[in-house]
Amino acid sequence: MKRTIIAAAALMFPAMTVAAELKVLSTQATEETYRELVPQFEKAAGYKVTTIFTGTLDAQKRLAAGESYDMIIMAGPAIDAQIKAGKVAPGSRVDLAKSGVGVGVPKGAPKPDVSTTEALMKALLAAKSIGYSTGPSGVYMVSLFEKLGLIDQIREKLKQTPTGVFVGTIIANHEVEIGFQQVSEVGNFSGVDYVGPLPAEVQQTTVFSSGIAVNAKEADAARALAKFLTTPEAGVAFKKRGMEPG
Repeated sequence: MKRTIIAAAALMFPAMTVAAELKVLSTQATEETYRELVPQFEKAAGYKVTTIFTGTLDAQKRLAAGESYDMIIMAGPAIDAQIKAGKVAPGSRVDLAKSGVGVGVPKGAPKPDVSTTEALMKALLAAKSIGYSTGPSGVYMVSLFEKLGLIDQIREKLKQTPTGVFVGTIIANHEVEIGFQQVSEVGNFSGVDYVGPLPAEVQQTTVFSSGIAVNAKEADAARALAKFLTTPEAGVAFKKRGMEPG
């Protein structure tokens, strides 16, 4: 598939021969797929891409502090918020991929049944410790715990990772018995056995999008990268990691 993507990119960007540096700030849900695709983009398009991967809260702090980037990749609502804040150019949002919330346990540990809402509730009550993130999945999980009427019963068992730290890290280290994060982040994490997605009736799908910074020095390169990340070939790479294109 790699050769196919490079060939497709070469056709998309035949005139781009002058190397320029494209600076990207990205949250982590799309990181694995992005790391696979971007070297192919660099080779085909002639751009050097420098990327900082971090958590949502840290990304927001960096932008608020005035750090300069060409492209931002975050959850779609966060990109919309940055447009309202004057950090991202209006009309530049491009939806890249979607991901639901997944469940993981330490490698080798028994996998709880999470196939129904009732089963999920039993798993949460049985777990001695529960991990969640500071990103979109974590915000949603707290709201779900409240909606299910469990928050008071499990509050003392909850462990939230700092911004930029994968929930998979604290699962793999046995700091928690069960953890929740985007499928793309927890589904293939070393030291973690993936249990599955949340039940359909309580699943939350998050769209991850790119936007061009209002002060972008390489806006054309940012647009080219967004175009590349939405090709059918790139979509195959997203699907490999449990995400749906667009």
